Amino acid sequence: MGEIRIVIADSDAQTRKSLRAILSQAGHVVVGEADDGLAALKLVRTRQPDLVILDAKMAVMDGAELGYIVEEDGLAPVILMTAGEKLRINEQNSEQQSFAYIVKPVTEHSLLPLIDLVIKNYRKIKTLEQEVVKLKDSIETRKFVEKAKGILMDTNKMSESEAFKRIQKQSMNKRVSMKSVAKAIILAHEINQ
Repeated sequence: MGEIRIVIADSDAQTRKSLRAILSQAGHVVVGEADDGLAALKLVRTRQPDLVILDAKMAVMDGAELGYIVEEDGLAPVILMTAGEKLRINEQNSEQQSFAYIVKPVTEHSLLPLIDLVIKNYRKIKTLEQEVVKLKDSIETRKFVEKAKGILMDTNKMSESEAFKRIQKQSMNKRVSMKSVAKAIILAHEINQ
């Protein structure tokens, strides 16, 4: 998977040290450490890690709350370390979060495969989100083009293919998207009404 940049947040210095050793030995880089939730959030926002590993119980802001903010803002995937309170946290936030859990004490054998899985899933989700945005834009463009074609067909007594070709030609001549040309046609038509 390669080098992964990680922020660790745990109120226990020994746990942070242990995690740092496991991660460093695996070739990952710890780009920041915090002992409370608020400090961790600041680190995540400034260091932009590939992954955040949080303790469920921290001062100022607990790990579940911080994990929700990090994921909601699309900052990084989250692994939440628990000491057995996993079920309670899951019931509380099951519809709001999708971060992974690991039960303490964390070992190399439990953490490293989980990191690989979390990173792969996060990348898949980001790719799918980008595809959804493209599809929504494509659908929106199609709606505008269809409406603009209808306007051109009505006002200029042209066929559907002629109207489409006119929009396409304007798009190429003006070096703007077909969506922009279609919006301009619609706007001009609405102003002239």
